[in-house]
Amino acid sequence: MARILFTGPLGHGHVNPTLGIAQELVTRGHSVVYAAPEPFREAITETGAEFVPLHSSWLNSPERSGPQFHGRAFARASELALAETVHMAGQFDALRARNRLSPPDVLVHDGPVAWWGRVVGHMWQVPTVETWPNFVSNRHWNMQRYIRLNPLDPVFLRFLWRLRRFLRSRGMHGVGRFMQGMDSHDRIVTLPREFQPAGDTFGAGYTFVGPVLTDRTHQGEWNPPAAAKPVLLVSLGTAYHDRPDFFRMIAQSAAGRPWHVVMSIGDRMDPADLGTLPANVEARAQVPQLSVLEHAAVFVTHAGMGGTVEGMAAGVPLVAVPQMAEQRANADRIAELGLGRTLDPDSLDAERFWSLVESVHADPEVAARCAWMQERTRASGGAEAAADAVEAAARAV
Repeated sequence: MARILFTGPLGHGHVNPTLGIAQELVTRGHSVVYAAPEPFREAITETGAEFVPLHSSWLNSPERSGPQFHGRAFARASELALAETVHMAGQFDALRARNRLSPPDVLVHDGPVAWWGRVVGHMWQVPTVETWPNFVSNRHWNMQRYIRLNPLDPVFLRFLWRLRRFLRSRGMHGVGRFMQGMDSHDRIVTLPREFQPAGDTFGAGYTFVGPVLTDRTHQGEWNPPAAAKPVLLVSLGTAYHDRPDFFRMIAQSAAGRPWHVVMSIGDRMDPADLGTLPANVEARAQVPQLSVLEHAAVFVTHAGMGGTVEGMAAGVPLVAVPQMAEQRANADRIAELGLGRTLDPDSLDAERFWSLVESVHADPEVAARCAWMQERTRASGGAEAAADAVEAAARAV
């Protein structure tokens, strides 16, 4: 039995994909501890792992979520991620000093944001496995084509200086090596290799396992109404959902249409702000997404990777409404693979919206491509393949 420590950031899209891995490892008899911000306590304890609370400095941000690595905000986001890394690494120091945590056989941490996992792994001299819930990069394909970063930006140069200074204080060297996670034993990528651009060029050190989903019983269950109408699920995720105009347009224009619309509108607006809803529309701050997807005919999504792979796993055609760089990359891949269509969120009207929803729903080629990707998703290995990779890292000690 191995002792396995997970850690993740304040971000549903980064923690949710790891829960099934933790649950599978618990089922296999390993001792699993998960250190994460308090909002994830219920979801983590549901896996059977021991929960250790961490305080996130991002809870005080206006968005109450982590930085968004896109466009002009990339340099500032990097500074925020470094500040959180310093903050979190200090908490791990304190937890160890109080004998609340001890070095595990392997440390599993989110790769894109939870950089402190690399620091803790180095300080405790334990192998690390990174989890990647989004596209990964190599010399054949890189997210930089979607992120316009000026390497001479004073904010970015200040970030690099601060990062170098922090790493030296921890006995670490090589900013590039650190940022690429090159000391990790493996990277578990929670999407199908077929969805990753240039997926066949990623060799050793990258394990594509597809989405690792749990039943999320803490979110409840959803059942469609008795009337036999196709279900349209609409969600803009947890970070970019402050779009009352978008949700209001859909709600008002749904009246009289042969659809049942389920909208997850987030926590920044009151459902009452949408006005009186038509009988075929329901709006909640949050819906049990996996449960709704079991019945959905079309999924209108912001194209965050979490929702995207959940839609693919359910075999549901996608209408992507991307709002930042990573989501645009995902939306482009959705269109490229024929899994759905893309809409510009800033030039939407009801007629165009419903025309696209109807065409995606009626397109047999889209249905066939979604069925293909659903099969590839199921064949990727999921929780079992991910747990195998973690066990391999533990054996390598």
